[in-house]
Amino acid sequence: MHINDFDYELPKELIAQRPMEERDQCRLMVLDRQNKTIEHKHFYDVLDYLQPGDCLVMNDSKVIPARIFGVKEGTGAKVEFLLIKRLEGDIWESMVRPGKRLKVGESVSFTEDGSFRAVIRDYGEDGTRHVEFFYDGIFLERLEEIGHMPLPPYIERSSDKDD
Repeated sequence: MHINDFDYELPKELIAQRPMEERDQCRLMVLDRQNKTIEHKHFYDVLDYLQPGDCLVMNDSKVIPARIFGVKEGTGAKVEFLLIKRLEGDIWESMVRPGKRLKVGESVSFTEDGSFRAVIRDYGEDGTRHVEFFYDGIFLERLEEIGHMPLPPYIERSSDKDD
């Protein structure tokens, strides 16, 4: 099996830009491999297809508001960070845009008073940066205050507090 096996064309008008208010009202495509049929249902119909012994996996993971905007200290240039993963302590692997302008040792402030800032510590793979954060308070609480939810590129809007 190759990852290309999962490529398909999805018409733009079929991509939801916001979740349904009533989540169980979203659409459900049912593929019957034995009969080679496709049915279009709603998610609330999923119970019609579950059999004794089936395993239903619930994803209750949370997305953190990992997209943060700041300014490069000294120049005031606007910078965007996308936190990818915590490496250790307050050091995160991050995608940075524009990355070429941020060198090891340079600082970015995410608040006007400088109470949430970062210093570039190293270069990661594929153009990422290893970034150490300095802040007052608790990191994830501060991130909730200033961060934005990262949305996939096919969602053509900015994130908001409902995300």
